[in-house]
Amino acid sequence: MRMALKSLEGGIIVSCQALEHEPLYGAEMMAAMARAAAAGGAVAIRSNTPVDIAAIQRSNPLPVIGLYKQEYGQSPVYITPTIAEVRAVAEAGAAMVAFDATGRARPDGAALADLIAAIRSEFPDLLLLADISTFEEGLAAMDLGVDAVSTTLSGYTPYSPQEADPDIGLVRQLAALARQPVFAEGRIWTPEQCKACLDAGAYAVVVGTAITRPQDITRRFVRYTAGEQA
Repeated sequence: MRMALKSLEGGIIVSCQALEHEPLYGAEMMAAMARAAAAGGAVAIRSNTPVDIAAIQRSNPLPVIGLYKQEYGQSPVYITPTIAEVRAVAEAGAAMVAFDATGRARPDGAALADLIAAIRSEFPDLLLLADISTFEEGLAAMDLGVDAVSTTLSGYTPYSPQEADPDIGLVRQLAALARQPVFAEGRIWTPEQCKACLDAGAYAVVVGTAITRPQDITRRFVRYTAGEQA
């Protein structure tokens, strides 16, 4: 069943992800984290890998925004980079797929427009979330007909602003177009920053590390109390 985007409006989406080297790595851990996020009032879960997506989808009442991080040596694009990863995300039960929609070369050489067309053809009920890093990339993704854009990659491409704080300016620019919904994501650490993103026009706010990576949360406390930059 196609997820209603309206159910996400004004809400907090929690990103439940752990990489292989992290203490909470594993589908059971991420499913438990997703249930905790649901109990706390999240409106959706963002999850990486088909295994985690499936585990969360089975045990959690919220819709899952799925992605599949895969690294290909010849390309910097790793968030759901090809149609193969999209298929795996869709088959795992995600209601929406998040993918890199930057202007960088994709590992299979496909144009972004071709990827979007292939997803629409093969998975007509799957919502499309374009992860972008600049206003121009967000506008291009909107023109290609994605369902929403997210500022996920601002600060993570060499040509986007390298700031410690969330890119609220980018959220405001894209939201001012009054086109597809704009999700705010990236370096959001406090409720105040969440509120600032919503006030700037964000349709929803995605929070990950500040909620679901206790080792990074602890590190910030330790560094701050030691007088270091958090």
